[in-house]
Amino acid sequence: MAEQIGLDELKARGAGRMAPAPVAALYHEAFRDFGVAALWDRRPSAHPTIAQAVAVAERLRREGTLRALPLAARIETACRAAV
Repeated sequence: MAEQIGLDELKARGAGRMAPAPVAALYHEAFRDFGVAALWDRRPSAHPTIAQAVAVAERLRREGTLRALPLAARIETACRAAV
């Protein structure tokens, strides 16, 4: 089984790389559903990078409710598949 990279490494690999459509859709879903509660100090990017999506997933885990955790996991999984 392949070793799963950590979030810091995932952000480094995804820096400057545009998020593919499935990742971008999850990123925008996070802002739509949890923006006020968990992402209040961030502005959504129209064309996010993979690194931005990972940062949003981290924030959902830290600042979001239990309802936000499955979305954070889906974002991380999609980002890992994209790098």
